[in-house]
Amino acid sequence: MIPLLFAMLLTAPDEEKLECDWIITNARIYTVDSAFSMVQSMAIDDGYIVATGSNDSVMAHYWSLNVTDMAGKVIYPGFIDGHCHFLHYGVDLSYTNLVGTKSFLDVVELLKKHDITKTSGWIIGRGWDQNDWDYKEFPTREALDKEFPATPVYIERVDGHVALLNGRALELTGITETSSIAGGVVEVKNGKCTGILMDNAMELAKRKMPTKSSKFLTNALARAQSDCFAVGLTSVQDAGLELHEIMTLKTAADNGKLQMRVYAMATAEPKTFDYFMENGPMYGDRLNVRAFKFYADGALGSRGAGLLKPYSDDPDNYGIYYYPYDSLSWQAKRVYNAGFQMCTHAIGDSANRLILDIYGATLQGKNDLRWRVEHCQVVSKSDINKFGQFSILPSVQPTHATSDMYWATDRLGADRLKTAYAYKDLMKQNGMLIDGSDFPVESINPIYGFYAAVARKDLKMYPDKGFQKENAIGRNEALKAMTIWAAYGAFEEGVKGSLEVNKYADFVILDKDILAIPEPEIPTAKVLMTVVGGDVVYERKSE
Repeated sequence: MIPLLFAMLLTAPDEEKLECDWIITNARIYTVDSAFSMVQSMAIDDGYIVATGSNDSVMAHYWSLNVTDMAGKVIYPGFIDGHCHFLHYGVDLSYTNLVGTKSFLDVVELLKKHDITKTSGWIIGRGWDQNDWDYKEFPTREALDKEFPATPVYIERVDGHVALLNGRALELTGITETSSIAGGVVEVKNGKCTGILMDNAMELAKRKMPTKSSKFLTNALARAQSDCFAVGLTSVQDAGLELHEIMTLKTAADNGKLQMRVYAMATAEPKTFDYFMENGPMYGDRLNVRAFKFYADGALGSRGAGLLKPYSDDPDNYGIYYYPYDSLSWQAKRVYNAGFQMCTHAIGDSANRLILDIYGATLQGKNDLRWRVEHCQVVSKSDINKFGQFSILPSVQPTHATSDMYWATDRLGADRLKTAYAYKDLMKQNGMLIDGSDFPVESINPIYGFYAAVARKDLKMYPDKGFQKENAIGRNEALKAMTIWAAYGAFEEGVKGSLEVNKYADFVILDKDILAIPEPEIPTAKVLMTVVGGDVVYERKSE
């Protein structure tokens, strides 16, 4: 029997401490707070961080039945993808993956293996890129008509701005040589549809294609979530969802099945736009909707980006514009008056000027509304200061630079290329940058984006000295761009983006310190554990 006095001595220290769910000790924790502090220990309770500091300071005030000695492992705030297509990535997993094909013949061979039972009797694929082929022009439908005369085929280019349909698909969707739509192109040669649809013209097909069931979308969501956790993502900013897609996410959140934190930008499609204009923003710990996604132009790879001067490799082409100035200006005023954030896809220098001027006329100087330009790939030197002048946030995808560098000179010419992918110059305007991937256009792995931002190289370590290295950003800045700055871009910096008291316990543990290891080793870093709200959502199996 323990003497009473001795028992009191044993229990008294714990009685003075606060109990919590989990204490982590002996780690290298990058808090990404305002001082960019590093600490050893962190206490977590009810999904939130309740203490950070040295081992002794945390253990002096908290106790837990679950104490984990991390033995020097490196912990970062949960990674945030600042621009992606999260739900559509999950949907695309049921499609034929055409990324990396070396010819259109490769595309056709892959499509032969497509399981049409998963896609309502259609053959659907995504990811082809004519820039990777010896013949770098858009393909046409003839080979698809020959191989699949009775089965509709719809395949999207890697950027999602061009689709190729076969004759059966054109027939079922009612698209003919006379079909047209503002902001899009139905390509016709020799009086016949080639099967190529660009930008808004793709909607002519999508409206008539089989709708995706709620069950299909729910399964797609689960697959996307699992894959994203495995690469350290704890939050995503989904750039453009229609109302029924947002409601799929909301149902999953209400049922406790949405573990990923999603900041969704609603599309400007009338039904979706009108719903949120009437009902206002949607808030929650897993799903927030308070932004609208618009498009100014197309994509550079498909020569749809809006340029001030014509394409260097297509002298009659200035790109594709989704909306005229007056229409976008009117929409901006509606968004502003309703208290929503405006996020607009703008890639070319003309499109960026258009959006920056519309934003400026609406915002009228410095503000805290955090309107964003998504991509801002080519910005004229005379326009870049407008980001700072009107507090406009640049949302960029560093891997776009290292994917496009092989052919970007062809599109833009050497002089104009110097003002492209200028991430450091953009960062200087407001002292921050939002980093995303645009997946499934690029890889879902945020470490690849981090590497591209600091090294300006692709995964082949090319080019040796980096692509326009003068616009590389530092490692600390690159980490902020995918944590605290990305959170700021979604009005969420008060609850995520850094490991501080009263914020969500969202963090990722890597096997290497990407802030300290030699630059070439950065892409090899692996996720050991991903935690959302104090719950382990991914743990790497021992090899």
